[in-house]
Amino acid sequence: MNIQQSNIANLPTKYGKFRIKAYKDNNQEHLAIMSLDFEQIEVPYVRIHSECLTGDTLGSLKCDCQNQLELALKFISKEGGLIIYHRQEGRNIGLLNKVNAYALQDQGRNTIEANLELGFKEDERDYKVIKYIFDDLKINKLKLITNNPKKIDYVKSLNVELIERIPSITKVNKYNKYYLNTKKDKMGHLL
Repeated sequence: MNIQQSNIANLPTKYGKFRIKAYKDNNQEHLAIMSLDFEQIEVPYVRIHSECLTGDTLGSLKCDCQNQLELALKFISKEGGLIIYHRQEGRNIGLLNKVNAYALQDQGRNTIEANLELGFKEDERDYKVIKYIFDDLKINKLKLITNNPKKIDYVKSLNVELIERIPSITKVNKYNKYYLNTKKDKMGHLL
């Protein structure tokens, strides 16, 4: 892998103070968001947060992404650890195709059916950069904050000890209920 790295910089936020480091893998740039005490923590809490522009930035109610990100930022700020902002929009189909998938969802398809109809797998994400970030930040044990069994399986496949899975449960609303049920019933998410 030919990955470029930034220096580490400070990032004060409304959730607390963090340090950040960016990683560029081909055309995708990912971000490690670390608590100030991250380097002193033997078993950090870690969230691999998949990019969601519509949720994270615009506050879309169609998903629970912004709520999960905010929950993780508050938690990591208090308890210590790391959030990897994994920049693979729309399960790595890109923003344009994600909006097309939204349009199909507006016609009644679920998130999986929409991706398949557009010619993609239900999930196109590639987690190889995560291994690189773990190695760079010397993570060999962690407590993973996730509901996604694929992320659990991926972390277990690395030379990293998964000590505990921490659920990331957010509120259901009338706009994301069908989406969350699809993630639970069809993708095995631990909701």
